[in-house]
Amino acid sequence: MAEQISLNKPKTRLYFIDMARTIAILLMLEGHFVHDSLALEWVNESFPAYCTWKFIRGFTSPTFLTVTGLVFTYLLLGNEHLKFWDNMRVRKGLKRVVELLFWGYLLQYYAFHVLQCIAVGIFTIIMLYGVYRLVRVIPLWLYYFITGTLLFCSYLFFGQLGTTHWPAKAPAVIQNIFHGPHSLFPITPHMAYTMFGAMLGVLLYQYKEKVKTLPVILSALFFGFAIFYGVKPFLLWLQSFDQLQHIPFYRMDWLYEKLGIVLVVLAILLGLETYVLQIKKENLFLKIGQNTLSIYIIHMMLLYGSIIRIGINDFLHEKLGPLEVIPYTLAFWLIFIVFVYYIDQIRAKLHFILWPLKKYSSQLFGIKV
Repeated sequence: MAEQISLNKPKTRLYFIDMARTIAILLMLEGHFVHDSLALEWVNESFPAYCTWKFIRGFTSPTFLTVTGLVFTYLLLGNEHLKFWDNMRVRKGLKRVVELLFWGYLLQYYAFHVLQCIAVGIFTIIMLYGVYRLVRVIPLWLYYFITGTLLFCSYLFFGQLGTTHWPAKAPAVIQNIFHGPHSLFPITPHMAYTMFGAMLGVLLYQYKEKVKTLPVILSALFFGFAIFYGVKPFLLWLQSFDQLQHIPFYRMDWLYEKLGIVLVVLAILLGLETYVLQIKKENLFLKIGQNTLSIYIIHMMLLYGSIIRIGINDFLHEKLGPLEVIPYTLAFWLIFIVFVYYIDQIRAKLHFILWPLKKYSSQLFGIKV
C-alpha cells in the first residue's frame, strides 16, 4: 500500500493511478466489513447480488499489488541517470520495505498478508533493477514480465499442495511466504501482480508522452479483455499438446483473468482522466488513494482489533442481513473519509512524535529530510 507517493518525477501526472488506489481501498474496506459481518445464510452463490459482490471483491488485491509495482517503478526510472545507490527511490524503496514488514507483522504477527507481499515485491523490483543496471541484455520490462510469469506458473505446484506446507521442515514464518498455515497473500503467486505492475511502469515511463492518448487507452482495454476472455481457451490449447498434457495449465486461468480485469479498470480510469474528468490536485477522492497505508492500519485495528485487542468484528461477526450491512458499511466508509479529510491536521498534532521517527529512520537509509 504505497502511501503519499507523488508522481512529480517524471512530470506527467497520472491521476488515474490515485483513482485506482482510492477505488481499491474503498472496495477493500467494504469487502472486509461485509465478509465478516454478513450472516452465513446470505453467503450463497445462488444469490446474484452476492456473486456480483464476490466477483468485484476478487480484483481488489490484484489492483493494489499491480498499482504498487507500477507507481514505484515509474518513479524509480525518473532518476535513472543517477548511480544505483544515489537514486533516492532505491533508498526510499528499501525503507518502505522495512516499514511494510514492520506493520504487517505487528498487525498480524502470525501471518503473511498483503503488506508483507507488497514489501517483498518492492524489494524484488529494486533487486531486478540493480541486475538490469549491470546486465543490459534484455529490456527491463522483460525482467519483470518473466518474473511475473514464473510466479504465476509457481501456482501449478503450490496450488496442488493442499494442506501440505512448503518448505516442509522450515519454520511457519518462512512457510507462510510460500505455502504455509497462515499464507493469506503468499508471494507464490500473488507477487506476480506487482511484477506485472512494474512492467507496466517501465512501459508507461518509456512512452510517457503518449500515455494519455486514445491508442494507448484502447490498447490497454483490448489486452485486458483479451486476457480475461482468452486466457482459459489459450491454456487449454497449450495443454492439448502431447508433451504438455500432464501440466495443468488451466489452474492458472483465475490469476490471469484478474490481471485482465485490472488492465480494463486502469484503461477506463485513464480514459476518464483524459477525456471526461477535470481533475484537480487537491481532491479528497484522490487523497484517499494517497493514504492507503494509514487507512489499512486503522481499519485492521478498528475492524479486527489488531494491537488494541477489540474490534467491530467482535460484535457484528456474521450477524447482519443484506439490508443491514449496507448502512453499516457506508458508516464504516465514512469513518475513513473523515479521517483522510482531517489527516493533515492529525499529523500536525502528532508532529512531535512523527518527525523524530521519520528523521532517524530516514538517516538509516541515507535519506535527507
